[in-house]
Amino acid sequence: MTSQSDEPEASAPVAEKSSTEGLNGRELWEQARVEPIEVALPGGVGLTLRAYRKASELTPTEIEVEEDDPFDSRKRAALDEDGEEGVIVDEEYEALLAEDDEDEKQEDSDEETDSDDDKEEAKAQSDDEEVPMFLSHKGRLLAFKNAEALVSFIRSGAPHDLAQLDSWGDLAERVQSSDIDPLPEERYELDLVVENLRGGHDTWDLPLLIAAGEVGRDLGHALRLKPVILALSPGSPLDDLDDSLRAAENGGMGGFFGRRRLKKIGAQQASLGWRSVISKISAAVDWRD
Repeated sequence: MTSQSDEPEASAPVAEKSSTEGLNGRELWEQARVEPIEVALPGGVGLTLRAYRKASELTPTEIEVEEDDPFDSRKRAALDEDGEEGVIVDEEYEALLAEDDEDEKQEDSDEETDSDDDKEEAKAQSDDEEVPMFLSHKGRLLAFKNAEALVSFIRSGAPHDLAQLDSWGDLAERVQSSDIDPLPEERYELDLVVENLRGGHDTWDLPLLIAAGEVGRDLGHALRLKPVILALSPGSPLDDLDDSLRAAENGGMGGFFGRRRLKKIGAQQASLGWRSVISKISAAVDWRD
């Protein structure tokens, strides 16, 4: 016979968690389909946010003034020492690329017949492709020096491009400064790229350079930076560098041939190209304390 004291006590009803409780860290970001990232540039290290959505679901960032063509530097006047240095970089890079122009013209002529059909097919596919969007406003990336400043902005209701996401309101309500902790693969060291390339093929840091290509393409597309888009576009010297880096990183026979291709890529050309890209990205950053 079971004594009264042995009988299980009735458990108290468990209060259901409200929809605004219980999420933090990675779970919060995964549900919102947004991720915190860290970008190191020559001007500093900043925290910001990135999301991927179908192109048909997003309104691109507004830009007040369109950038010049990346290699049309002759139209830009050197206003000061920094500006003059930028012109020199672009002109040097343009000269290095000129060697490939004649071969490309012939290839373009051969492919012109098929280009119209390709464009129509690409347009149909592009609406369903996922594209990057950052915490940005009018073509400028909003980068914050610390997590507290980023969270304060998120909660402020100030205008920005991520506000169009259907998950934004919930994220803004829940996020805490302790949640702003980018994963290692979401930390990008663009400030080290040029110096690493200058060191020569034997010192090239493959993961560093591959990650730089990934975030560079994302930023170029999201911020509508035509010079960056063009410099990293398929078939460009920096895109060929990226393909070779990835092949070398994968190892095996593909890695062997990737390393061989890397040996044929000029360190000077690569460093100048990336210097120009990073300069354009840096100019589009709005640093916030």
